[in-house]
Amino acid sequence: MSTPYGPDEIAALQEKAKRHLWLHFTRMSSYAAADVPVIVRGHGPYVYDQHGKRYLDGLAGLFVSQIGHGRTEVAEAAARQASELAYFPLWSYAHPQAIALADRLAALAPGDLNRVFFTTSGSEAVESAWKLAKQYFRSIGQPTRYKVLSRSIAYHGTSMGALAITGLPGIKEPFEPLPAGGVRVPNTNFYRAPEFVSADETAFGVWAADEIERAILREGPESVAAVFLEPCQNSGGCFPPPPGYFPRVREICDRHGVLLVSDEVICAFGRLGYYFGCERYGYQPDIITFAKGVTSGYAPLGGMLVSDRLMEPFSFRDRAAGGHEHHRQFHGAETAADGQHTFLHGVTFAGHPVSCAVAMANLDVFEKEDLLGNVRAREGAFRSTLEKLTNLPIVGDVRGDGYFYGIELVKDKATRLTFDDDESERLLRGFLSHALFDAGLVCRADDRGDPVIQLSPPLICTQEHFDEMEQILRAVLTEAWTRI
Repeated sequence: MSTPYGPDEIAALQEKAKRHLWLHFTRMSSYAAADVPVIVRGHGPYVYDQHGKRYLDGLAGLFVSQIGHGRTEVAEAAARQASELAYFPLWSYAHPQAIALADRLAALAPGDLNRVFFTTSGSEAVESAWKLAKQYFRSIGQPTRYKVLSRSIAYHGTSMGALAITGLPGIKEPFEPLPAGGVRVPNTNFYRAPEFVSADETAFGVWAADEIERAILREGPESVAAVFLEPCQNSGGCFPPPPGYFPRVREICDRHGVLLVSDEVICAFGRLGYYFGCERYGYQPDIITFAKGVTSGYAPLGGMLVSDRLMEPFSFRDRAAGGHEHHRQFHGAETAADGQHTFLHGVTFAGHPVSCAVAMANLDVFEKEDLLGNVRAREGAFRSTLEKLTNLPIVGDVRGDGYFYGIELVKDKATRLTFDDDESERLLRGFLSHALFDAGLVCRADDRGDPVIQLSPPLICTQEHFDEMEQILRAVLTEAWTRI
């Protein structure tokens, strides 16, 4: 492979990066005596660094690059739109690309999620959903509903409101006090289930769902606005829901008048083989938050899909449409007249014309190449390829769905003993993170729960890429075990 940059150019990049660039979620001191990795181009499921070295993008960037890298048809759609209308806000105006994309997303979404509020990121989408829930309940005469439930060690974003919903204490503590109202409930990691339900996944799911109801009752239903759940929880290493979990959660939310928000910033747009993860697991949310895969990263875009019912206090529709009566019946309270309220929230670059054009081109690729079908057809092979790693002493569990998997690492498979903090530091940051990258695989070694390696490849990947991931992981994890 030819070198894209010469020695002087590479040296200049390093000097400028170390002097001026602040990397996200990165211990910057780790590059004091090491080069900053610089990725300069991508093609298909691979990316290339400044030295010309190729890496399999086993994380799709950051759960983003569904269609792979270097798709000229998407880049050309962005260029066409930028030359026609590069920017105009959605503050009291509209533009054709936002209208077309909202219409397309509403048609893809399940149930009555017919209204789209655009943002530029996943954190903003989660923040917007919480703000909408609070203002919605205030508008229908239930102003004491402001609390949100989310699962232990779940990640829902880093802006201050989204961080209050996030269930990772380690990334919250430096920014406390956070907005009030975040309440934690158990996650669905069956590998670490409490002993009394550890032998029965269905019973575990019933218990985990019922813990949500117990939390609502402890807090007082009149104070709880929403439950935020990912279809398959990312942080902690891909926790799929147990059988029956989400239908039971839906019943609980309905019983107590609480909104169910499906946070699909990662799980939407094919990651689980469907446009939306809630479709895979058979539940109907009141709000879906999305970002990442909607554009496959070719431009920033996020948003939330909202139920018609939640739109009613803000809508220009007439009462004669009939939805208002359902609205009163569901919540047991009289509401303000339609159209009296304005959702007092906005984002300058939300629904950006170029980003919306990119999203439309991205969805065209989904349809033309049947990427959802590809994931559903090959996910079993992906799982079975990764499960070969369970014959390694360091691999305790392989879990996930679709093209979204976590591999939990353990010190003792028989007892499921995990690593202490010092061991995890040495294993993940001291060895695995850089060793996997050096071996040519972009993935994520994470210890925000128990130590895991996460894989989330582009949806175009096939068996040859699964095999490449397994071979690199096998070699590096075998070496890691010798270092314990």
